[in-house]
Amino acid sequence: MSLKRKIALNLSIAFSLLFGIVMAVIYMSFNDFRRDEFKERFRQRLEFTSHFIAKSKDFEEEAPIFFNENSDNILLNETILIFNGQKELIYSTIKDRNVTWDNALLKELDEKKIIYSEKTVPEIYAALKTINGENYYILTSAFDTNGNSKLAYLKYLLITAYVMSTLLIGFFSYYFMGQFLKPLEDLNKEISEVTAHKLTTQIPVRESNDEINVLAQSFNTMITRLDDVFQSQKDFTASASHEIRTPITRMAFQLENLIKFEKHSPETLSSLKQIQRDVYQLSDLTNSLLLLTKFDKENIQSIYEEVRIDEVIFESFEAVEKSYPKLKMDFLISEDTSEDALLTIKGVQSLLDIVFINLFKNAAVYSDDVEVDVLITETNENLIVDVISHGNTIPAEEQSKLFEAFKRGKNSQNISGSGLGLRIVKRILEYHNAQIVYTSPGDLLNKFSVIFHK
Repeated sequence: MSLKRKIALNLSIAFSLLFGIVMAVIYMSFNDFRRDEFKERFRQRLEFTSHFIAKSKDFEEEAPIFFNENSDNILLNETILIFNGQKELIYSTIKDRNVTWDNALLKELDEKKIIYSEKTVPEIYAALKTINGENYYILTSAFDTNGNSKLAYLKYLLITAYVMSTLLIGFFSYYFMGQFLKPLEDLNKEISEVTAHKLTTQIPVRESNDEINVLAQSFNTMITRLDDVFQSQKDFTASASHEIRTPITRMAFQLENLIKFEKHSPETLSSLKQIQRDVYQLSDLTNSLLLLTKFDKENIQSIYEEVRIDEVIFESFEAVEKSYPKLKMDFLISEDTSEDALLTIKGVQSLLDIVFINLFKNAAVYSDDVEVDVLITETNENLIVDVISHGNTIPAEEQSKLFEAFKRGKNSQNISGSGLGLRIVKRILEYHNAQIVYTSPGDLLNKFSVIFHK
């Protein structure tokens, strides 16, 4: 998830929680206000009834007329029950039906004098009043339809406002975060365009003192230092490789002449040939390093050309055969290869030669029978080259480090080598968007699969 979306999401969540709490407080406050208001109307109604009882000469006869004349002040669905001191019902607004009441409520009034219950339906307000020296139990119940209606409407408004405001704050926070972070996105775009061949490119610095401008200045300083280090390393590698080639070439030429002399003991001749192989290996290594300094992943595709993989394999084998004349190759094309396969890939042939030269040299050095099998399989998606040889296999715990620099397995003991060959192979294949995989399909069987993706 992008930074812009994270900030917008966090703002929306924070606002939603805050606004939700505010909405809940408003709703509960209004509910308390509704309850208090309705309770006050109950109290006023009870005081009004008590005042009538105190002024009435014959309460039971005057009550129906009094309540009928004051019907405008009656609460919705109001019911009034009046009991005397003996808890006998002396008046009820309920007509034409049996009247029931809760005796426990009357007993509770003896202790509390006033009772208000909002949990019952309808709500109840009851009081024990002493009027003209006599006790009266007055029970009033009614529905706060108006207050509940307002509460329900307020709830609807709050929920609607909450949803709409959450959506709006999400939209506007995303929009404004996009505007605020646009300089950072521009900076990211400019940084992504900096490559190994564009380290001298400076990122534009705006006339401001914000954090993004400071970051741009720091990045420019960093790439300047990186460019110095990169150029120094590249120049050293190229210069060292170039300078080393001359003495190595002279050594190889002198060794060839020395080997041609017939006055050598078998032990001396064997040692000379081993030295010659080491010199050839060192020469190939310097050539590989010199060639790799000319390319990187960013610019190599611009010099791609159509390369026939079978021609690369035969040329590489001929180069290795000079140092290892006993090495034999069995070249096969898999039956799974389509009939219209061209056996071509896009790449740099000089680099691909290094790949298979290293693989064939490994086969020559580590193979028991000095023989290598090459199997090519081409499908619509991939072109796979399997290089198979017989010899001691690489233990499973060492296979994960097989393509690291200067890493050599237990099967390479007492065999000369730099430990850079397979690392260079992997790097070249990465330049070609390809990969190499080692497997051991059987006892004393090593297989390197080079996979080119079309």
